Amino acid sequence: MITSAKLLSRYASLMGAFWLLGALWLNSQLLAESPEWPRFLNDDFSGSVDLDPEQATPSALSWNQPPKVAWALDLGDGYGLGVIRNGAYFHFDSVNGKERLRKVSLDQGEVLWTQTNEVTYRDMYGYEPGPRCSPTSDGDDIFTLGVSGTLTARSIQDGQQRWQVQTNDAYQVVQNFFGVGSSPLVLDDLVIVMVGGSPAADQAIAPGRLDRVSPNGSLAVAFDRNSGEERWRCGDDLASYSSPRTITLGNEVYVLMLARDHLHVIDPRKGKSIGQMRFRADILESVNAMTPVVRDNRVLIGDCYDSGAVLLEIDVQDDKAIFRDVWRDPAGNRRAQALRSHMSTPVLQDGYIYGCSGRNAPDSDFRCVEFLTGDVQWTALSRRRTNATRFGDVLLVLKETGPLHIVRCTPQSFDELAVWKLDEAIGDHAGLGYPCWAAPIVSGRKMLVRGDQNLFCLEIPEG
Repeated sequence: MITSAKLLSRYASLMGAFWLLGALWLNSQLLAESPEWPRFLNDDFSGSVDLDPEQATPSALSWNQPPKVAWALDLGDGYGLGVIRNGAYFHFDSVNGKERLRKVSLDQGEVLWTQTNEVTYRDMYGYEPGPRCSPTSDGDDIFTLGVSGTLTARSIQDGQQRWQVQTNDAYQVVQNFFGVGSSPLVLDDLVIVMVGGSPAADQAIAPGRLDRVSPNGSLAVAFDRNSGEERWRCGDDLASYSSPRTITLGNEVYVLMLARDHLHVIDPRKGKSIGQMRFRADILESVNAMTPVVRDNRVLIGDCYDSGAVLLEIDVQDDKAIFRDVWRDPAGNRRAQALRSHMSTPVLQDGYIYGCSGRNAPDSDFRCVEFLTGDVQWTALSRRRTNATRFGDVLLVLKETGPLHIVRCTPQSFDELAVWKLDEAIGDHAGLGYPCWAAPIVSGRKMLVRGDQNLFCLEIPEG
């Protein structure tokens, strides 16, 4: 005879099972969606994928399973990772003296179309002559900025060129140390590019002597997205390797540019810089490369040479940007600095910054820093540079040598869930080769990770 207590127990067990199945189904459904990654650092410049914590918790997935390669792609020269738009992946590289943009099916890895243009570039330090930055997609358009300053607008559907501008020639750009490396920003009907031109006479200056080069008011140039015609130019500065991004101040959208010498606030409606703050190490061969991290009116920037990091509050008063320090690392004292960002942009989650600190492998680590105070919470992965993407409640931390560390996103400790040795062969696929300098990108149940000559489309594990 079944008692009431037993019936209640069985009912509770069944309800628990249904709840678990429902939670797993929701988790699967949410992760199975194919959100886009339309530009460098994603659509909100955060380098993150946000998921509903009540429906999807990536930290609970089976990361200890061996990684599975859905498809792989051979790469040419270059260092950037592409973008995801309309169920396709777009990769920008160069082969045989031509810059190449390919559209690849995200599901199957099939190359759907390939478009190229001629490029002439020689790196002063022996690095690859391919693109340094990601494309930018918006609507039916995709925009690329090549290593020699070729800005090209194409159709996402068939790759046909809409227009092209040789920005280095048009604005007399003196070659930066490693060429051009800043992704375009699409804002309404404008394509805003960090150009940083100079007077024509400066072309005679010896290579690498950027301390002798003068700006000519073309740090930022806005082009009409439909025609490629110049709409405005502004800013007395040279270009860096940071990418422009937006910030909202007083209900108006402005553009931040961390250029070679200054952080600029640009009013895109008027096409003018409304304020700048100097930020660069005094070393000649130093570059600004991280993209500013923004939360409300607070902006984090940093370098790895001398300055460390600074958190600013920026306000606009009487059409002028006002900068105020919240905290600032002590210049020149590297051991006391909270964050020394170099090629990578850290990610911000729940009031804490996670990212690589250091210039080269021997003095680098991965760390967590409180955003509002600059207090270091923990450090890990010493002596190696990394790039990181946040996927829900986990960090995907890619070492430049290829291993991928899956880490719970928490300020309490470096809580490592698994390590995928992507530098080693996976089935018939050779491992990722050094350098792995691009942070992974995620779309639904797929994660894209690149090395020097190949790219993996990996399957996100099941729950």
